Amino acid sequence: MEYVKLGRTGLEVSRICLGCMSYAHRGDDRHPWALDEAQSRPFFERALELGINFFDTANLYSTGASEEVTGRALRELANRDEVVIATKVYGRMRPGPNGAGLSRKAIFTELDASLRRLGTDYVDLYQIHRWDYTTPIEETLEALNDVVRAGKARYIGASSMFAWQFCKALDLSERHGWARFVSMQNHVNLLYREEEREMLPLCREEGIGVIPWSPLARGRLARPLDTSTVRSENDAFGTGLYGDLHASDRAIVERVGEIAAARGVSRAQVALAWLLHEPAITAPIVGATKLAHLDDAVAAVDLVLSDEDLDALEAPYVPHPVSGIHTSVGPRTGRQ
Repeated sequence: MEYVKLGRTGLEVSRICLGCMSYAHRGDDRHPWALDEAQSRPFFERALELGINFFDTANLYSTGASEEVTGRALRELANRDEVVIATKVYGRMRPGPNGAGLSRKAIFTELDASLRRLGTDYVDLYQIHRWDYTTPIEETLEALNDVVRAGKARYIGASSMFAWQFCKALDLSERHGWARFVSMQNHVNLLYREEEREMLPLCREEGIGVIPWSPLARGRLARPLDTSTVRSENDAFGTGLYGDLHASDRAIVERVGEIAAARGVSRAQVALAWLLHEPAITAPIVGATKLAHLDDAVAAVDLVLSDEDLDALEAPYVPHPVSGIHTSVGPRTGRQ
């Protein structure tokens, strides 16, 4: 395993981050493919054996159950000082006022709840899950600064938003002397490269670590076209992102398969190796529901693609509509 600094910080993270959305409880309506705690435990064991020290979850995942399962596994299997735990805040955790968002009240309440579920005194990386159009960003940033100063979070990060929003937040933090975002968790893969236009160059310029979610396009880059899985049949969010593949997307998936066959490696290794060749990328967040998924992800770190391979993978791409970012909020409905 390779380890790199997260952005300009001194924090060392593995080049593969284990995404823990799939580890919770069976029967969760939001994530019906999730493994239960007993089924999840081997994935944490294997990740640690492979040298993965970076684990990402969120309060929203199975309404806190993912944090509970992740926290117990890491407490029992690892030294707390040797693992990097990341979680997120923003999504709705309960009905009624103050049950979601990035207000000062929500951040303080939800971080304390996350720490209880994780069974730890602090998180290494506390991330805002999306941009909150209903709360002044100054309020959010000051609250995040306060939780860092209180020792409840070592660093803060952000997730999918427009580059202008991220730039505004970075500028405000600098002007006020507040804790600064050190990472961006955004939507980047071979089927969605719109972040190459502004966000990735911004992160390179500002020394921000990039930890992409859905690096395999919800599994579509890891298997032949039109292959059905339990997750693909039940993943409403994934269907919204990739439901109707464009002809160019299909060409990319086919080329991933061709290069994988020629190299004698899995499709997942090829798709992740492509992502890891981008200098801005720190650590893709990989979900795994089969142990082989972890082995493939770690093997991708050492897979070097030729210039010809990279050109072949990238050539079919065409611009896509923005996805994975909340664009606005209606004044009455709060719809996003």
